[in-house]
Amino acid sequence: TDVNECTSENPCTQTCVNTYGSFLCRCEPGYELEADGVNCSDMDECSFSEFLCQHECVNAPGSYYCICPSGYNLLDDSRSCQDINECEIRNFTCTPQQTCFNIPGEYKCLDPVRCEEPYIQINENRCMCPAENAGCRDQPFTILYRVMDMVSGRSVPSDIFQMQATTRYPGAYYIFQIKSGNEGREFYMR
Repeated sequence: TDVNECTSENPCTQTCVNTYGSFLCRCEPGYELEADGVNCSDMDECSFSEFLCQHECVNAPGSYYCICPSGYNLLDDSRSCQDINECEIRNFTCTPQQTCFNIPGEYKCLDPVRCEEPYIQINENRCMCPAENAGCRDQPFTILYRVMDMVSGRSVPSDIFQMQATTRYPGAYYIFQIKSGNEGREFYMR
């Protein structure tokens, strides 16, 4: 008569399977059977693949979980991270005069546009140089400020934005140039 070792002595640390004349030990998901055929040890799932989690994989007994960096939420797939738009959910510390600008993982408070002499402010992002002011003779008629984000890891070269001149004002000529911020020569115009 076969002796059921699983009920009489149960030598396995996790699951015991009786066989004729012997027994087998099995491990729960997330564990692997050690060389002794009896004990189970935790598998480090994070060491198998770097693609289990978008950001960081953390091993746990019999399992693993993913974590995201500060400023990101873990999505329902429990693997992917999504940027928290602090500006949208109004979780920021900008003053009422500043504009909240979301960037990956955080946000920035942008100060309002300030027009320099001889320009006067027309609205929150446009400055105009009045034609009757002698200091405006060789200056651009208007300066328009726009804030845009650029995603890192983008293939280069690529167009970031496009501007187009119009023939609205007869005799006007247009000069396009990068005024500042290109000291490292990362940008160019065409």
